[in-house]
Amino acid sequence: MKAAEAGMALLAHELYRFYHAGDDETFALRGVSLRVDAGEVVAVVGPSGSGKSTLLNCLAGLDEPDGGFVTVFGERLTRRPEAVRSRMRAASIGVLMQSGNLLEHLTVEQNVAAAQRLTRAGRPTPVSALLARVGLVGRADAWPATLSGGEAARAGLAVALANEPAVLLADEPTGEVDAANERAILGLLGERALAGGAVVVVTHSARVAAAADRTVTMSDGRILDA
Repeated sequence: MKAAEAGMALLAHELYRFYHAGDDETFALRGVSLRVDAGEVVAVVGPSGSGKSTLLNCLAGLDEPDGGFVTVFGERLTRRPEAVRSRMRAASIGVLMQSGNLLEHLTVEQNVAAAQRLTRAGRPTPVSALLARVGLVGRADAWPATLSGGEAARAGLAVALANEPAVLLADEPTGEVDAANERAILGLLGERALAGGAVVVVTHSARVAAAADRTVTMSDGRILDA
């Protein structure tokens, strides 16, 4: 999937994240560092509870690490005001989480259009074209509550791709889709990389990991290899 090297897009440096439950302290991230270049697809794999989703949330600026920092094209994302982080996400980062990607009071088409309105940079891909790419033209007017798990995942991906983001972060994007839709989603991730985007995918799928340029394995909040 890898396009021509275009330099570092995303950097995580020595990320730590811990949570308190009473007197117990749980470390979700223990000094995680990761560099992702433009045009590169990186798959993050590992057992449940290893810190993969926490890492993705920190990379997206949706969660703040307790130590370390994240930069996007050299601009610091960590410990910035939420308005700044929101601006950076709207301009440069597409995020697909395992759930909660769609606003329930908007149709699929309206969700994608709303994401495009968050930034005025460039000329966005027409909503109808985005829905065609994820195979949801016939569900443009559907409400999120009426979508199957696979349809919701593909609609969320359309939202994440709405502004052709320079960084695309996806958490289990193929977790609820069949083999045909998995291939289609992999194709879209590859297209984003070929266009110069940096793609990070958290996955349990061997097929997704095999299609990536590089696989990073996490265990107990640490990266075992990169």
